Amino acid sequence: MTSTGAYGTWPSPIDAALAASQDGRPEFVGTVGEEVWWTAPRPAEGGRRALVRRREDGSEETALPAPWNVRSRVMEYGGQPWAGVARPSGGPLVVFVHFADQRLYAYEPDARGGTAQPRPLTPVSAVGGGLRWVDPAIHLDRGEVWCVLEEFTGGSPTDVRRVIAAVPLDGSAAGDRTAVRELSDGGHRFVTGARLSPDGRSAAWLGWDHPRMPWDGSDVMVADVTGDGRFEGARHFAGGPDESVAQVGWAADGRLLFASDRTGWWNLYRADQDGTAVALCPRDEEFGGPLWKVGQKWFEPLDDGLIAVVHGAGTTSLGVLDPETGELVDAPGPWSEWAPALSVDGSRVVGLAAGPRSTFEIVELDTGTGHTRVIGAPHRDAVDPAYYPDPRSRTFTGPGGREIHAHIHPPHSPDRTAPDGELPPFVVWAHGGPTSRTPLVLDLEIAYFTSRGIGVAEVNYGGSTGYGREYRNRLRAQWGVVDVEDCAAVAGALADEGSADRARLAIRGGSAGGWTSAASLASSGVYACGTIMYPILDLTDWASEDGTHDFESQYLETLIGPFAEVPDRYRDRSPAQHADRVSAPFLLLQGLDDVICPPVQCERFLERMAGRGVPHAYLTFEGEGHGFRRADTMIRALEAELSLYAQTFGIERPDITALELNK
Repeated sequence: MTSTGAYGTWPSPIDAALAASQDGRPEFVGTVGEEVWWTAPRPAEGGRRALVRRREDGSEETALPAPWNVRSRVMEYGGQPWAGVARPSGGPLVVFVHFADQRLYAYEPDARGGTAQPRPLTPVSAVGGGLRWVDPAIHLDRGEVWCVLEEFTGGSPTDVRRVIAAVPLDGSAAGDRTAVRELSDGGHRFVTGARLSPDGRSAAWLGWDHPRMPWDGSDVMVADVTGDGRFEGARHFAGGPDESVAQVGWAADGRLLFASDRTGWWNLYRADQDGTAVALCPRDEEFGGPLWKVGQKWFEPLDDGLIAVVHGAGTTSLGVLDPETGELVDAPGPWSEWAPALSVDGSRVVGLAAGPRSTFEIVELDTGTGHTRVIGAPHRDAVDPAYYPDPRSRTFTGPGGREIHAHIHPPHSPDRTAPDGELPPFVVWAHGGPTSRTPLVLDLEIAYFTSRGIGVAEVNYGGSTGYGREYRNRLRAQWGVVDVEDCAAVAGALADEGSADRARLAIRGGSAGGWTSAASLASSGVYACGTIMYPILDLTDWASEDGTHDFESQYLETLIGPFAEVPDRYRDRSPAQHADRVSAPFLLLQGLDDVICPPVQCERFLERMAGRGVPHAYLTFEGEGHGFRRADTMIRALEAELSLYAQTFGIERPDITALELNK
């Protein structure tokens, strides 16, 4: 039986607390012998990242209790924060980065009857700076952990160097920085961890320099490894200023593998004996992606010579590639998205996958039988799936006839329908990055709105990844133009076709999506209101020496243009410079510990909004950085967002506390 109710008024079992408890996803899955380990979010525990262990018998446990927080801050976005090996005796040895002090620790969970505590491997450094580590690889035969070292050398966020380093496993560097061996020569400002060839005689890694981002251009570096573990003869092998290499590794037979976009798509290549790079499966698909986090893995070689790959255009699949024939066989299953987090052990591949009806879960593929199975499902059956959205991927037409990709989530409830003739409100979601994309997967934050009768349109605007380099490059010098136009085009198309109420459109986004939301409110006139989360609002300030962290400090050189050549463009595109054009109500959400988009951007924007009579609210959250991780923060933010839409769209929601809007 269904009842009739106006859009936005529908009751739903998916409340903000449930959505917050399911926020985040498992990451950085890996095999340790027959066991599988991964990191998992704990919103109710201050947003920490726990290390989870799945034993050989299938039992699952949290390997490290609170307050241990397995998360790196290298380049602020972090990356692979742990590594593990199974030893012939003594059980697993795990090395991990602890978020609070950014030290590297060794952990032997089965030692001393399971009562062993982590022991530090690296020195204490200044809070928020000093020494940071990421992408560790344990080399028991050498008694070392190889990883990326990020070392701050001054007071500015750009006073930093990065090298590949070797940390002794015996703990001798815990109080002695000089015990850490530096393997690379600092030839690049940014590096990934080194991948050792099967014979132990060569190492390969990626490097790039300002003003390029890794998806603009990066270099494959190869060096000889001496008997005493030094790198010699480092040389450039592939990549360049206009060729992005997303990952590098070694095939089982010792030949170099790398994912390059030299054809306009990230495809997988192998270096043959004469040094020639051969495309193993040339397609207009991505076999790589934007390297936001060090240690992401889109491919992993198997012992039998086959290669597990994550690939696709718009959506991604897990496939097994025969490099000799180019044959690619996809794993079966209901998933539409595989994360770049593959791990291989023998004939099995373990990864992270999600779909329209499932959040990210740990999936195992047996390449011998072709069978897949879910071995870890942290968010399954949280609520009746009848309340999940029923999304569709669509392609819209934007200015100049260009294609725009989007995922449309109409309002959906098993027990409510809207009155005849009523059109639903819709919220356009602009993703962060902006060199990123939003996948077609279950998100209970989206379900929070759709199950109440508010539609969501996730827009992969021009500049998004997953559709080739040409689509990705649409945002070059056009940030604040193409993204704004594409979001508005999707919103307008939904209204034109009668899928959305033109008078009840909103926009929402965080980080770069917060920029797009704010820029849209300042320029388009399409939206009745907007939600702006931890945004960039003033480009001139963000591009200054201390405006943001080192990794993105010159990102705007491609997104906007060289500051020295087009300074006026930085001012003209900034929402903070056009606060007088914002007339729609808005909600501004900001973490006070955000070093990527600092709170000062919001504060200056609000100073310029003062006295203009535009309804708005500004909520700040102590202990939150760039992106929200704590349950209480996410609950407050979601309920405030719903209240904004209810007040703006004229929706009765007596079940939530009304957001106080200032003028």
